[in-house]
Amino acid sequence: MREYVFVFLVALATTYVLVPLMRTLAVRVGAFTEVRERDVNVVPIPRLGGVAMFLGYAAATLVAWRMPFLSQVFESAELIGVLVGAGVVCLLGAIDDVRELDALTKLGGQLLAAAIIAFAGVQFFSLPLGVVTVLPAPLLVILTIFVVVLCINAVNFIDGLDGLAAGIVAIAAVAFFLYSYGITANISPPNVFSSATFVAAALAGSCMGFLPHNIYPAKLFMGDSGALTLGLLFAAATILNVGHIAPADVSANRVASTILPLLIPISIILLPLLDVLWAVVRRTARGQRPWHPDSQHLHHRMLQIGHGHRRAVLLLWLWALVLAMGAVSFVFLPPTAAAAGGAVMILVAAGLTAWLPRFSRPGHRPKRFDEEGHRLDA
Repeated sequence: MREYVFVFLVALATTYVLVPLMRTLAVRVGAFTEVRERDVNVVPIPRLGGVAMFLGYAAATLVAWRMPFLSQVFESAELIGVLVGAGVVCLLGAIDDVRELDALTKLGGQLLAAAIIAFAGVQFFSLPLGVVTVLPAPLLVILTIFVVVLCINAVNFIDGLDGLAAGIVAIAAVAFFLYSYGITANISPPNVFSSATFVAAALAGSCMGFLPHNIYPAKLFMGDSGALTLGLLFAAATILNVGHIAPADVSANRVASTILPLLIPISIILLPLLDVLWAVVRRTARGQRPWHPDSQHLHHRMLQIGHGHRRAVLLLWLWALVLAMGAVSFVFLPPTAAAAGGAVMILVAAGLTAWLPRFSRPGHRPKRFDEEGHRLDA
């Protein structure tokens, strides 16, 4: 555990220190998030914060490579592939932060990065469907690339309020760290040093190093350089875990071992996944392209029902915590206790979401939107 704490702190400290430098660079090169009708910010904010997070993750990787015990996870090319793939999407996002790229160019870059990590060994070699199910290699590679692109866009879609995306990914990374560490500690023979656990620890550190600069009112946005990088890193952690475990390692219960290996990773990042899937459905139903922007994401919905900027972020963090930790609790607690605790947490989160808008003070709410995505106070 000490090795992972050190990796976490290296990523956190490096990211935290580099954020002011990236803000200065963003101002000099003109990398600003302009105020658009669907946005909540009212003044242009510099971006490129994702570059600092990538460099924080890279620093953690280099340090871990030289550590006595963690160095064993570098015996394969997996983590080098993850670092290169993250570098590709970070560079792609940074270019987009300075000079807007079209959607197809960004998709092409995402596919390239996904292919890089897949051919470095970060791919589904099997699926834990009750038993270890081996599918044809081309199908597993396609599934790997699909999951990477899906996670990248899920994080990108949820990045709409100060601190929201970084906070949700941090919660997801911590939950995934606990899940991965717990499984590897209990297998026979136990070996807590795994690629998935390392990626989760370094990812959590990068997010938490960025958050102090990004909480409302943000001094710097992560931009696409951050959203794309975080999405790829979380996808890598998920694939490295799901594709390399046996269902019996998750639970001795036959039903639980069939459901949990796939349910837990999905639940940990369920909030962004629901946002991106619902966005595709509603835009397609209108005859729009799936990547056509609108103002009906989850964070916009929170503003529409009367939550302020900070409170909307805190409540969405709470929902992410409830879903992620609630799912992981099934690995460490008896099913009845985990289910009861999860139900209580869901009721608390739902009650706060519905009840708190009644206590908003007039004049302290951010911009609100109608169903068509237009500001009500424009």
